[in-house]
Amino acid sequence: MGVYWAIGVRSFRRFSTYRIATASGAFTNTVFGFILCGVYLTLWHERPGLGGYDATDALTFVWLQQGLLMPIGIFGASTTVELGERVRTGEIAVDLYRPTHLMLWWLSVDFGRATFQLIVRGGVPLLVGALVFDLKFPSGALTWLAVATGLTLGILVSFGIRYLVALSGFWITDSRGMEALGLMLSLFFSGTILPLVVFPGWIGEFARATPWAATLQVPIDIWLGRNPGETGSALMFQLGWILVLLLAGQLVTSLATRKVVIQGG
Repeated sequence: MGVYWAIGVRSFRRFSTYRIATASGAFTNTVFGFILCGVYLTLWHERPGLGGYDATDALTFVWLQQGLLMPIGIFGASTTVELGERVRTGEIAVDLYRPTHLMLWWLSVDFGRATFQLIVRGGVPLLVGALVFDLKFPSGALTWLAVATGLTLGILVSFGIRYLVALSGFWITDSRGMEALGLMLSLFFSGTILPLVVFPGWIGEFARATPWAATLQVPIDIWLGRNPGETGSALMFQLGWILVLLLAGQLVTSLATRKVVIQGG
């Protein structure tokens, strides 16, 4: 495991060098946070208690959402985009020669990226939001532990999805179309457009059962203390999707490494 820890640490250091891009991204997330606060305040003024959220819950959701977009990789992540590109160009052959497991290698790289983004880009919008609005924060060590666990599991679920998308390039040659499809599904089913709690009827139940719900909606609901007696069930929901996705990732890796694709002659 030491090699994967070292990979994660170096990935953290790599992303810490992009200081201007990180600062620009944090500023952008903060600006969008204020815009969404205006939209959400209007919506919750017209529909108090929508989805079981009050106005404070809705505002807290906005700032957590903006802080977690990049760490979780809702819009995709450079690490998995890089993996997809390496599959497309054939450079993935170099990765397969390494005496390491392909999925664990890229999971370590992605976790280093996510940790840096969570500390730097995730914290700034939340801090600004907390200075301007009365936001809700967890109380008690156990709740904070549940939040940390939920965030970690959300990142793992997101990686599992993105890894499968990247490896689709072994069969369709170029995974960028699948990345675009994955982005649309992620935006809708993760809670990025609207909290999934406001989705009515069967579509709400379906959305909350997808793996994308485990990436953003579930960790935020744990933070908000929504249905505290069901926190364990929420974490098990995430663990279930991690098991499914990582097993699928292992299967796809095994199948992909047996496939030979020659482009250009």
